[in-house]
Amino acid sequence: MAIPVAAAWAVTAVMIGMPGVLPWAVGALVALAVGTAVLGRRWRWLLVVSLACATAAVPVSLAAAQAGARHPAALVEAARAGRQVTVLLVVDETMRDGHPFAATLTDASFGETALSASVPIAVFPQRGEVVQRAAIGSTVSARGVLVAEDPGESAAFRFFVSGDQRVVRGPPWFLAWADGLRADFRRLVADLPGDGARLLPGLSIGDTSAVTDELDASMKASSLTHLTAVSGANCAVIIALVMLAGARLGLPRGGRIGISLVVLLGFVVLVTPEPSVLRAAVMAGIVLAALASGRPTRGLPVLALAVIVLLIVDPWLARSYGFALSVLATGGLLLLARPLAGALARWLPMPLAVALSVPLAAQLACQPVLILLNPSIPTYGVIANVLAEPAAPVATVLGLVACVLAPWVPPLAHLVAAIAWVPSAWIAAVAGFFAGLPGNALAWPGGVVGVVLIGVMSALVMMLALGVGGRRGRRVFGVLVAASSVGYLGVVAGDHVRGELSRPADWQIAACDIGQGDAVLVRSLGTVALIDTGPDPKLLSGCLDTLGISRIDLLVLSHYDLDHVGGTPAVFGRVDRALLGPVADKNDQRLADDLAAHGAAVEHVSKGMTGVLGELGWEVLWPKAKLAGVQPGNDASVTLRFRGVGACAGGCLSALFLGDLGEQPQTLLMAANRLDHVAVVKVAHHGSADQNERLYGAISADVGVIGVGADNDYGHPTDALLGILRSSGTAITRTDLQGMVLISARVDGGETIWTERSPPGDRLSRH
Repeated sequence: MAIPVAAAWAVTAVMIGMPGVLPWAVGALVALAVGTAVLGRRWRWLLVVSLACATAAVPVSLAAAQAGARHPAALVEAARAGRQVTVLLVVDETMRDGHPFAATLTDASFGETALSASVPIAVFPQRGEVVQRAAIGSTVSARGVLVAEDPGESAAFRFFVSGDQRVVRGPPWFLAWADGLRADFRRLVADLPGDGARLLPGLSIGDTSAVTDELDASMKASSLTHLTAVSGANCAVIIALVMLAGARLGLPRGGRIGISLVVLLGFVVLVTPEPSVLRAAVMAGIVLAALASGRPTRGLPVLALAVIVLLIVDPWLARSYGFALSVLATGGLLLLARPLAGALARWLPMPLAVALSVPLAAQLACQPVLILLNPSIPTYGVIANVLAEPAAPVATVLGLVACVLAPWVPPLAHLVAAIAWVPSAWIAAVAGFFAGLPGNALAWPGGVVGVVLIGVMSALVMMLALGVGGRRGRRVFGVLVAASSVGYLGVVAGDHVRGELSRPADWQIAACDIGQGDAVLVRSLGTVALIDTGPDPKLLSGCLDTLGISRIDLLVLSHYDLDHVGGTPAVFGRVDRALLGPVADKNDQRLADDLAAHGAAVEHVSKGMTGVLGELGWEVLWPKAKLAGVQPGNDASVTLRFRGVGACAGGCLSALFLGDLGEQPQTLLMAANRLDHVAVVKVAHHGSADQNERLYGAISADVGVIGVGADNDYGHPTDALLGILRSSGTAITRTDLQGMVLISARVDGGETIWTERSPPGDRLSRH
């Protein structure tokens, strides 16, 4: 079954991106299935082709039936026009503060138009508490702007909330029950210390709402994120415990299987139906059904059957990275773990060989997809998994027990949770240790080239490890692996040298590549200003070290969102003066206090404040001292303008830094200031759709800098923003595609732009 299902998966992934040809594709697949079945009487291999076409026809036909309903014409038109839409939506997943969440749009109205639908959307909430508290299954009323997604995306639209958000109806009883259990468990572990407490709900029930961005980054860097994604191991443990307990109680096999199915269903509701959960649950259900019928099962056919069942239920899973990683990891364990353990046992004790084979098999199977998400290879991933994996089942089982006991016997639940905290804290410590080691990730080419290269390297390593071709084969594959490794190291070293030699020394503005966030440096006569610090101290430190920056004369924190201030610890003790915006709560004030404690002169600024950095004069344009109707946060971002002064008035680059201002505060900014041409603009809010086109036209910047992370969940930068920049004649630079961006002033006017991931020595000039 694996070959036809894999082919059907690939066909579905391609076809859902082309809704116009879906009906024709169904007809072609059916015709091919029939034709190859007839010819299969003579050529048996065509029967596999026939089965693959017939299998693919089912999810593709269902996708064709749903395509129109996913993009109602009225909603598409509203999205194109940028109209404010009032919607009712049902929350589909647990929310994390500041992160988008999946929902289903059920009703929409704008102007005289009203419609009912069932449309999957990704919601980007406004700063506020009401939507953040909405449980899964709740119905929420909100007002905002829709942006249509590509047909192949799991969400048909992105919805940016702008106001009037409220919960109008709670979840159904069974979802309310699960939400109550999750909430009780979160409260239960809240008083446990450190990252172990934050990680425990994720390990036990897949609830990562308490996981900080720093901890999440550490888990990703050490290849341990999969431990917080409920998977087959969790389901297997739960079912095994139920079956064992039933056997001890003398229940017949049918009774044990029936109870196991009920418990499995309740477990899925509790941990929420993420793609990995659905894959694991369907596989468990198939195994239980086979067990009830007395038939034996094998892992790969069960996996293949689960995949096609889920693609029939939701064809758009074909393009889900989470679904792909879950299936590939399971397939890797089924196909590779045992032969790898046997191969490793030739040099290692069997227990250690088995322990190494499991993460190695999963890593080899998943790495091509991981390269698409992040073009790098975790150096210590396998070792980190070997150390962390033994603790995961203990934390999972004990945490789940504590979760179930929490509403009924809180003292006992707290005791069990405290015991579960120990392995959870160990896993968090392992993640933090390996994430903090130097060289924890090896650079790798991105895109299709990177996928092909990692696929070839993985195949060579597998053939070498499994001893394909005997002694001679091991020698050949060993030489190929060694040659490939040397070639890779040579390319990496050469790229590093190229960067060092080609990087301009006379840069005035530098945008650091720190993922989804902002960290931009301005330099003049040896003095340096840093506007925002990005989400991660390590990434900021790497950028500063690369540019040789040891001291920050002026630090500006536009506002207190993590993607703008998370890296601040990297500059503690290195800042002379810090300019901060309005404080919203004690956490914001704590950051100001920490800067002061490390020797910085801290000032809370407002419109009208001025100063000098070398030959550049700077001026605060926003926010006003009295913020009528503007809350601290994005809309109160400190907005700074730099201009040359004295002899440098005509020769230095002028720049405008817009923080995360949205369209309304941009309008207020224009009303409060006279804005004219600048050489460089730091684009607001990472290129979101919430922009004022007139502002960008007024400044007519030569260069626009967008600090944005690759494959971010927000859809930044949006096509609308990119269109605004192009219509203003602004050259676009973005850190997700080009890495670090350095901008220098030309003697004869204009700018020279250097980007880290441009061709060697590429220097783009503008006049």
